Amino acid sequence: MAPFVGYRFGGDFVEILTGRHVDPDGAQSYGVVLDVPLSNGLYFEGLFSHQHAEVLVPDFFRPTVWRMSVDHWQGGGGQEFGGGRLRPFLAGTLGFTRYAAEADSQLRFTVGGGGGVKLFPASHVGLRLDTRIFATFAEAATTLTVCSGGSCVLALHLNLVWQAEFTAGVVVKFP
Repeated sequence: MAPFVGYRFGGDFVEILTGRHVDPDGAQSYGVVLDVPLSNGLYFEGLFSHQHAEVLVPDFFRPTVWRMSVDHWQGGGGQEFGGGRLRPFLAGTLGFTRYAAEADSQLRFTVGGGGGVKLFPASHVGLRLDTRIFATFAEAATTLTVCSGGSCVLALHLNLVWQAEFTAGVVVKFP
């Protein structure tokens, strides 16, 4: 288990709720990641990450400050390389992202991936440095365009919101 703090940026995530282009420069994030060892460095991973930001939203008369939050709820797996004090790792996750502002919130499907390193100066306590990328499916639409001779062409339109997060946390390893 590793509680962490970090910094998340990217995505123009406010556009989903406001319908306007607003680009927050990023904000602090925090959360927790739980790794359950399986075998040979392979592990199951659960991740919760929260970002809170105050964003200036353009308005007709005067700009308004909105309090916004983005929560990632992810599950997946990872692979550690090496078993010593320095353990590089890669991870991949699937889950949901909750965007919330004022009285509105929306839930979207998200794919995540990343990697980093775990440093263990002691056998049960260490440091985790992590980099993640999240791709959230903001909008998805399909269109059946042409059908001929038993074959059809399907057009898929995806609007993705990309965010990157850098974190550092304390690892507590249970025997």
